[in-house]
Amino acid sequence: MLKIFVERPVLATVISILIVVLGIIGLATLPVEQYPNISPPTIRVSTNYSGASAEVVMNSVIIPLEEQINGVEGMTYMTSSATNSGSGSITVYFEPGVNQDIAAVMVQNRVSQATSLLPAEVTRSGVTVAKQQSDNVLTISLSSTNPDHDQAFIQNYTDINVLPQIKRVMGVGDASVMGAKTYSMRIWLNPNLMASYNLTPAEVQAALNDQNVEAAPGSIGQNSDQTFEYSLQYTGRLKSVEEFENIIIRSQDGHILRLGDVAEVELGALFYAVMSATDGTPSVVMQVSQIAGSNATELIKNIKATLDEASKTFPPGFKFVYMSDASEFLDASISKVISTFFEAFLLVFLVVFVFLQSFRSTLIPAIAVPVAIIGTFFVLQVMGFSINLLTLFALILAIGIVVDDAIVVVEAVHAQLEKGAKNAKEATLLTLKEIAPAIISITLVMASVFIPVSFIGGTSGVFYRQFGLTLAVAIFISAINALTLSPSLSALLLTSPHAAEAAEKKNIFKRFTAWFNKWFQKLTDQYEKTLHFLGKKNHRWITAVMIIIFSVALFLLMKTTPTGFVPQEDSGSVLCMITLPPGSSLERTDSMVHRAYEIAKEIPEVAHISSISGVNFMSGLGSPYGTLIIKLTPWKDRKRTASDVVTVLTEKTSSIIGASFTVFSSPTLRGFGLSSGVELKMQDRTGGNIYDFFDVTQDFLGKLQSTDQILTAYTTFNPNFPQKQIEVDIAKVKESGLQLNDILSTLQMYIGSMYASNFTLYGKPYRVIIQASPEYRKNMDNLDALFVKTASGEMSPITEYLTITDFSGPQSFTRYNMYTSMDVTIIPNFSEGYSTGDVIDLVDQMGADELPVGYGFEYTGMTREEVSSGNQTLLIFVICLIFVYLLLCALYESYIIPLSVIFSLPVGLAGVFIFLKLFGVTQGITNNIYVQISLIMLIGLLAKNAILIVEFAIQRRKQGMNIVEAAVKGAVARLRPILMTSFAFIAGLTPLFFATGAGSVGNRSIGISAIGGMLIGTVLGVLIIPSLYIIFQTLHDKFAKSGIVNISDDSINKNSNEQK
Repeated sequence: MLKIFVERPVLATVISILIVVLGIIGLATLPVEQYPNISPPTIRVSTNYSGASAEVVMNSVIIPLEEQINGVEGMTYMTSSATNSGSGSITVYFEPGVNQDIAAVMVQNRVSQATSLLPAEVTRSGVTVAKQQSDNVLTISLSSTNPDHDQAFIQNYTDINVLPQIKRVMGVGDASVMGAKTYSMRIWLNPNLMASYNLTPAEVQAALNDQNVEAAPGSIGQNSDQTFEYSLQYTGRLKSVEEFENIIIRSQDGHILRLGDVAEVELGALFYAVMSATDGTPSVVMQVSQIAGSNATELIKNIKATLDEASKTFPPGFKFVYMSDASEFLDASISKVISTFFEAFLLVFLVVFVFLQSFRSTLIPAIAVPVAIIGTFFVLQVMGFSINLLTLFALILAIGIVVDDAIVVVEAVHAQLEKGAKNAKEATLLTLKEIAPAIISITLVMASVFIPVSFIGGTSGVFYRQFGLTLAVAIFISAINALTLSPSLSALLLTSPHAAEAAEKKNIFKRFTAWFNKWFQKLTDQYEKTLHFLGKKNHRWITAVMIIIFSVALFLLMKTTPTGFVPQEDSGSVLCMITLPPGSSLERTDSMVHRAYEIAKEIPEVAHISSISGVNFMSGLGSPYGTLIIKLTPWKDRKRTASDVVTVLTEKTSSIIGASFTVFSSPTLRGFGLSSGVELKMQDRTGGNIYDFFDVTQDFLGKLQSTDQILTAYTTFNPNFPQKQIEVDIAKVKESGLQLNDILSTLQMYIGSMYASNFTLYGKPYRVIIQASPEYRKNMDNLDALFVKTASGEMSPITEYLTITDFSGPQSFTRYNMYTSMDVTIIPNFSEGYSTGDVIDLVDQMGADELPVGYGFEYTGMTREEVSSGNQTLLIFVICLIFVYLLLCALYESYIIPLSVIFSLPVGLAGVFIFLKLFGVTQGITNNIYVQISLIMLIGLLAKNAILIVEFAIQRRKQGMNIVEAAVKGAVARLRPILMTSFAFIAGLTPLFFATGAGSVGNRSIGISAIGGMLIGTVLGVLIIPSLYIIFQTLHDKFAKSGIVNISDDSINKNSNEQK
């Protein structure tokens, strides 16, 4: 059947052209992104209880919501938090593959069931359920050099004029402004004036609700014989400061008391707990995320075009800066990968040219490889994949793999011509009969490696799936080429080597090839002698010992090599988390943040800095917290990496007294936490005291800190924030004719604030907030100015009913899976060679030994994924080996002969870890997901080399040779193509081995591991595989003669005596 493609070359070329055309269509339509969508679907529930403490928010809001949300379909885990600012949130994580829109609806339904259990103030403010887009592609800082533009103006201008345009860009999942300066009509009450007029905040709120309303009066003239009909319009809600000031609080005997008489009304901000600046000027930060599957590069390009257009109408002084831009790392990484792709292509064909020594011969794989690579893009489109770092890595590796099939064909045709075939066509037909089974076997084995692992679940499964299926598709297309296009081209292009030699003059290249061929022939002769030596009966123990040595080495090196998940890359930005002592004011924090900013801006690699006071990405909201978002200059413009900048900034801030500074690189994968260390949640499952829980946690962290594996272990939780405990004298309250709620609501409106009503401005709704003016909320003495109205109508100081004591408590509470929790971050001692995997093992052991009953922990973020993937690694390798073995058993009709392939694999796999120890660990490269992908790939590649030798040995065996001669002749016949393809593969990976810049750690992880495995696996494998074949073929024959196994090979019975 296959000879039709030799007879009809046009048919063969048409098939390849169609593959290329379809591939180009796929390439033009595939989305481009850094990584596939691997973060779990996430839904966030947010609420606010103005004036409430963290404990009140947790008990009255978060816990009722958790009780209802828990167990929603597809949920894996949830976290929750509550702060003293009154804010609370619950984040629900779902299994990968769950439709996020459906998940949001299910969570919303559960939240609705809990609404009746929530405080009225929370219900009034609303509980927000929203999809959380973790893959932010852009972080934009908008600022102004105009002194008239404060942060409130900047944020609201952005909300009104910029944000809506960004949200309309195709592919935007969500866009939001980080900040709390949204417009609000602030009613700043004067408690002294309020008391003098015998007024309470409740009366002000009642006046607001009465006079700030929308109405529908109807129409005059409906259903009548009137000529005209008139719609009646009420002025509706108040809009301006003046209108709110004119609200009538009381009217008696012609005297009118207006709101402006007892309060200052201004258009202010909703919250005043956060301050931010970029490069020293007031700013806000906008984050934009993409819809899963959209083209990140195209999306960012369109967003920038929209922002450029919007900037034409910006007020004077208004400007923006991109603090993080996924396309910068993506473009730099992909540009590096593409350049590596072409470098690999050239290096591969240089190696092929050296071995084949013919331009015509080299042209055949040079045509076949692009067909396989380009054609792969069409299948990627059909499977819903994208162009990302994983699929591009796979295609780089595919160059060295798919060239193999074409080389096997060309080399085999050359061999037939050497043997005396009349012409290239006859040689090609003979070659197809000989190598077609081997090509099919190799293709099935490679597929049996990559396809099964693509069904692994979780985040690591996405990596294996995208990487493995991309390679499998390229290999399938390559096999099609090897059976169609390559034979056709071989029949057309190749000539007899003797005719070519006679026609060409001896030039420098011919002299080089003559020397190379002479040297290679000596190598082949020595190789043949070595195989005969190893194949002798009393020398076969050498092979067995080598297998044992490398198997033990593989086991020991796997145990001692540091492990990790996804390597930390230089993403082009650095984060600095700042924490001041508990109780520090926002102004003090802002001063400390500014000091850190002044230090950071002097580092040459720093391009821009956004500073935020009042929030910390690790600790949440709070006046003692601050953050620096530091954007670095482009990779090509700096010599130092982000890790170097982290080290420099850590050293420079260590001398600052009065605050702690935690500096780290931005995470490689978004949506899996911030730290590059180990992240976990300590849990109190006893429901006990928070202080006891803190003591247990600190004791556990202290024991961890004392080990060699850990550089630092800490929690951001602190239960020692200074607070005031208020007790109400209920008896005295009742004696005055008051209710407890009168006391507490007065405190809330004056001190905590009250959401009273709404108003409309610039076409958007905003809140009206009642609160005492800031000067009446400075200290505890100001409480003396607050009054309540007794049943007799007299004004009574609120302090008469209160007892106030000092105590220390937490600023916030967190829960994990409905247990009180504390966030813990552990940084491994990387400089001493320890990794996150080592720390995970240590934490598991010490947790089981040291934690009291009722206390435990669960891993979160990237660590959770690492633990999950680590549990699957052994399963993945077992699956791969079982599939390869069973497939070979089916091909060879034997359960014994395939063991010669399986037992050869530990040599190459040990080579991976040998090279990691020599070249990787010193560069901070661990046994990460890329290395594990390389291991799986090498199982297929090394098995392929073994199959070539075993397949040809079996053919020689069927021709009547004894076992040793069959093994030796088969190995010698395949030595040249095996070395050619293996060194071509290694040459293609050389650029990855020496990679620098964006994405270099992942590049080197693949380059070092794959080169090490292929180099050692090939050099030693060509010696070990024939010996293993001899051993297992002998066993097979013995079992066949004894009747233990069935055998259809009659030649074994004819020639059972082997060479000694």
